[in-house]
Amino acid sequence: MTTTTATVPRTTPPLAPSTAAPARTHLALLVAVGLAALVGTVLVTVTIGPADLGVGEVARSIVAHVGLDVAPVAPLHDAIVWELRLPRVLTAAAVGAGLALAGAVMQSLTRNPLADPYLLGLSSGASLGAVAVLVVGVAVLLPVAAFVGAMAALVATLALARSGGMLTPGRTVLAGLAVSQLCAAGTSFVIFWTATGDSYREILSWLLGSLAGATWSSVAIAGGAVLVVGTLVVLAGVRLDAFAFGDTAAAALGVGVDRTRWTLMTLVALLTGAMVAVSGAIGFVGLVLPHAVGSLTGPAHRRLLPVAALAGAVFLVWADTLARTLFDPRELPVGIVTALIGVPVFAVLLRRGRGSAWT
Repeated sequence: MTTTTATVPRTTPPLAPSTAAPARTHLALLVAVGLAALVGTVLVTVTIGPADLGVGEVARSIVAHVGLDVAPVAPLHDAIVWELRLPRVLTAAAVGAGLALAGAVMQSLTRNPLADPYLLGLSSGASLGAVAVLVVGVAVLLPVAAFVGAMAALVATLALARSGGMLTPGRTVLAGLAVSQLCAAGTSFVIFWTATGDSYREILSWLLGSLAGATWSSVAIAGGAVLVVGTLVVLAGVRLDAFAFGDTAAAALGVGVDRTRWTLMTLVALLTGAMVAVSGAIGFVGLVLPHAVGSLTGPAHRRLLPVAALAGAVFLVWADTLARTLFDPRELPVGIVTALIGVPVFAVLLRRGRGSAWT
């Protein structure tokens, strides 16, 4: 009796072909709905704030700045849309999409449903680099320092994992945890030894995740990373499917396991590093969104990844809108909002036990 109950979930996964087939049929519909939701979200959230703006004004301001002839918008409202709110909303969308993509890839590569984009120590490395420049008052270099810190953490993690032999999921996770703790200790030491006055508040805001300082440069960094690196990741969806059954099965299907894992982890690190560089460490987006979206798309990554990216973009835009308006004029770090939303959602997903990977 015990043998039968232990074997059935493994040979009959919950996402059976009968469940996955409709998701495959309606992929175009899901993407279309996601794109429409994203466009609507951008237009609506830009109107939300102390200044009284309408969706029509926002649309006219955007259209005018791309060179089309439309009815003019009041200069003050145009400045609010184009210089303040729109860059922040677009940055949030790009960061949400990038983190959701990175989380889905990490969960597949490590075969760990609790994996997120920061598993390789990237967040802690970026935090160490960011704090180092914040405490010396060179905030203008923060994105560069955060990105360099994330890449350094990646190199340290992969080198440590590789030093014990073949690069396996388990060894990579353990190496990432070790590097993460080391960088976290370094960050705490720098804050304790050097941070004074208002720098504490600035550092805390960045460590908890914030999009308050987003500019068009932030849009270029995050959006460019999603378009370039994210596209490469989505195109690798078929190879990611092979990892679901283990390295041996992937190799039997003709996938170069070691090379593919190194390549995809490097791409995820580049993507995550770019996101963290402009937003700080925003939790739960890369952990929860892939699981939530998977119930609609099925497990195949060529369907999961694009829909997860759109869902992550919409989710983080609304989370950031709550962060900046909920206690206006005070602003919450967006990482607090994503945690407050993400924990209950993750608890529901865990209670439902969607898939044998959860048990």
